[in-house]
Amino acid sequence: MTPSASIPRGSGIVHAALALGGFAIGTTEFATMSILPLFARDLHVDLPTGGRAISAYAIGVVVGAPLLAVGGARQSRRTMLIMLMGWVAIANLLSAAAPSFGWLLLFRFLSGLPHGAYFGLAALVAASLVEDDRRAMAVGRVMAGLTVATVVGVPAANLLAQLGGWRVSFVVVAALAVATVAAMWALVPRDRGRPDAAFLAELEALRSGQVWLTLGIGAIGFGGMFAIYTYLVPTLTEVTRAPALAVPFVLALFGVGTTLGNLLVPRLASRTPMPAAGALLLWAAVAAAIYPFAAQRLWSIAAIVVAIGLGGALGTLLQTRLMDVAGRAQVLAAALNHSAFNTANALGPWLGGLAISAGAGWASTGWVASGLALGGLAIWALALATDRRGAPPLVQQHDLQQA
Repeated sequence: MTPSASIPRGSGIVHAALALGGFAIGTTEFATMSILPLFARDLHVDLPTGGRAISAYAIGVVVGAPLLAVGGARQSRRTMLIMLMGWVAIANLLSAAAPSFGWLLLFRFLSGLPHGAYFGLAALVAASLVEDDRRAMAVGRVMAGLTVATVVGVPAANLLAQLGGWRVSFVVVAALAVATVAAMWALVPRDRGRPDAAFLAELEALRSGQVWLTLGIGAIGFGGMFAIYTYLVPTLTEVTRAPALAVPFVLALFGVGTTLGNLLVPRLASRTPMPAAGALLLWAAVAAAIYPFAAQRLWSIAAIVVAIGLGGALGTLLQTRLMDVAGRAQVLAAALNHSAFNTANALGPWLGGLAISAGAGWASTGWVASGLALGGLAIWALALATDRRGAPPLVQQHDLQQA
């Protein structure tokens, strides 16, 4: 926000409006994975081929995050957020109307374009409204919209898809996006934009080795969660032999884990995001390694899915870390964090699909996930070893408002 923007005392209501957008985006991102068997059958493709729709969305995020963040650097953040959510609404309506799988791929790509820029801008706006030691909690509130989507939005979308067809899920997301536009119009503080913002100044983030290492941690280390989640539904039906009505319940448990992680971990690690990130990566590696064994029974897969979901807090921690190492290039760095995580969203399902196609079985995604988490942990160790400054200085609230 600019210095002229008002800083409301009740920042929580603004965070709630921003989180609603996260809820809409989280629902469309994760619900697509949960309804994969439905749209694949309806559009006459097999499951590994259908998984390309998930990768198309992820590629859209990777491409759109830096382009929209830099392209909109001079625009009012409030205006940009409203425009991005309008885009989400239109793209999801198009997805609902897709006449073939090829068109669905295109519309899912378009749906992913505003994702990273939205979360990047929303995180900066949220952090600018609170004191320095509450930044991680503010970002966590915004990201909680995404994680609550995995508790409520995704199971509800899966159930609606089973009852009324997969296209209904995307219509619901479009309605949520329109509601977010209205909430942000009423609640997000107005700002004048930054007419003097320079394109090259935003690119300063790309000169920092620590920025690239932080992005690498997310791109590799988070891929395992997506590898497991993408094929969770067929694992439940083919390996666990769970009844159809149990599927939304297990999906909701994954969301419970991610929500708890995003609410608790940032509160405990507000000023020490990097040590906490390392601990989460180790946790994710162990939980994923247990997954193939837990998949045999409903009670055990339900428990391990909660444990895997807890690792979702990694996104909030790395978002906070990027605020510390990106200097004045806050907008681009914040958006690139979501490019990194959606690189993981493309990489994880692809590697998981390769393992399944090779005959390793649906639950083999756990081994893929464990390896990716350990890969992220290796990059985390490199980032820690090469950070000669020790703990980077905090970006102050004033800097967030100016950036």
